[in-house]
Amino acid sequence: MDTLIYILLGLTSVVGLAFIVERALALRWTKVVPPEITASLAACESREDVDKLRRVCAQKPSPLARLLLLAADHFDWPKDENVDALQTAARHEIVRLERGLVVLEIIVGIAPLLGLVGTIVGMISVFGDVGQSGLTDAAKLAAGIALILRATLIGLLIAIPALIAWSYFSKKVEVFAVEMEALCDDFIRRQYRK
Repeated sequence: MDTLIYILLGLTSVVGLAFIVERALALRWTKVVPPEITASLAACESREDVDKLRRVCAQKPSPLARLLLLAADHFDWPKDENVDALQTAARHEIVRLERGLVVLEIIVGIAPLLGLVGTIVGMISVFGDVGQSGLTDAAKLAAGIALILRATLIGLLIAIPALIAWSYFSKKVEVFAVEMEALCDDFIRRQYRK
C-alpha cells in the first residue's frame, strides 16, 4: 500500500511540474501582449492605420491580437455592440490563459492529503509490527517512523511549489487581463472618436 502512495505522489509531482513549465512558457509577456502589437497599436490613430495593425496582429498571434482583430472586424457595428462582443471574447481569452491553473490548485490540495494517507498507512504498519513483536527492536521502529514522516514531507514538497506557481500564475493572468482591457479600451475609443 505504501508503494502505491509513493507512486501517486510521484505522478502528482510529475503532473504538477509539467503544468508549471507549460504555464511558464505560455504566460510570457511576449506571448500574450507582444511589444510589436502594442507599438503598432500606439501608432494606430485612425481607421486608416488599422490595416497596418491587422498585418502586425496576423504576424504575432496572441490573445491581444485576437481581441484587436475582432474589434477591427466590427467597426461597422455601433460602439456599444462592438464593446460587448469584445468583452465576451476577452472572457474567452482569460479562460484560455487560466487553462491548467485548476490542475495546480488540485495538486495543492491533494499532495498533502496523499502524504497524510501515506503517513496513516505507515503508522498502521509500524504499530501493527509493534503489537506483534513488542518494542524489542528500536531500530525497526525508528525506520518505520522515518518512513511515515517521509510521506508527509514528500506531500508537502509537492504542494508548496504548486501553491507558489498557482498564486504567481493567477496574479499574472489578472495583470494580463487588466493590460489587455486597457489597450483594447484605448483602441476602441480612438477608433470611434468623431
